[in-house]
Amino acid sequence: TSERGRGKRMAPKKTSGKGKKPAPAPLAAKKGIEKAPKHPLFEKRTRSFAIGQDIQPKRDLSRFVKWPKYVRLQRQRKILMMRLKVPPSVAQFTRTLDKNLTTQLFRMLNKYRPEDRAAKKERLTKMAEAKAAGEVSESKKPVLVKYGLNHVVDLVEQKKALLVVIAHDVDPIELVLWLPALCHKMDVPYCIVKSKGRLGEVVNKKKATALAFTGVRPEDKHEFAKLLEAVRGNYNDRYNEIRKTWGGGIMGIKSQHRTDKQAKALAVEEAKRMQA
Repeated sequence: TSERGRGKRMAPKKTSGKGKKPAPAPLAAKKGIEKAPKHPLFEKRTRSFAIGQDIQPKRDLSRFVKWPKYVRLQRQRKILMMRLKVPPSVAQFTRTLDKNLTTQLFRMLNKYRPEDRAAKKERLTKMAEAKAAGEVSESKKPVLVKYGLNHVVDLVEQKKALLVVIAHDVDPIELVLWLPALCHKMDVPYCIVKSKGRLGEVVNKKKATALAFTGVRPEDKHEFAKLLEAVRGNYNDRYNEIRKTWGGGIMGIKSQHRTDKQAKALAVEEAKRMQA
């Protein structure tokens, strides 16, 4: 055989005779599936999300945002306070007053907001005019909430403070770290609330670390007494328990699953060992 003949393929031989025919398709298959009639008003418009085509759907891109440094710091601080073991003196500032008591407290605080400059000037002007006219001025200094850390500490040490309200997010925390212990020692009711910004609004400032009541009007004494009783029960009476309770130590969800998996594996091994 020649080289040309090697490369050629032989065509298959045609078989003579009649082969078997395939079975006919069932009647149902011939008809096919009937499609629902399309509504003339609603036309199908397929969208293409390729480059330069339809607008992409909105996605949550917060994971990819480069957040400002202060946002990153406060988030990292929150995670660290959850993960690490936090000493009781610091962990007590996570035990804030509950929502109902906080609402009552701020309602009371707003009744005793300090005067702004215009109101104080008007009051002093009226007193001066009355004094110049020879009239006896009977206006007393109004009963207001006191603010400023040094001022509040002086009131607590002199036992003039009836209730001390401390912000939970003071930075640095060392500024108020010792204040609950001082209040407990001087037997002054205290509570921890959210937050320094909200306390600042009460006294017409941006922020306030601590506020103090030195007195209330006769019509508010009953409500104030109930508030003091609830605050004492939550903080002063539980002081010894709070000062021994550590915070933090809460691991992430992945770490918790891993720990649970290891605990289950150890339990299975222990069960096998007991059976053997």
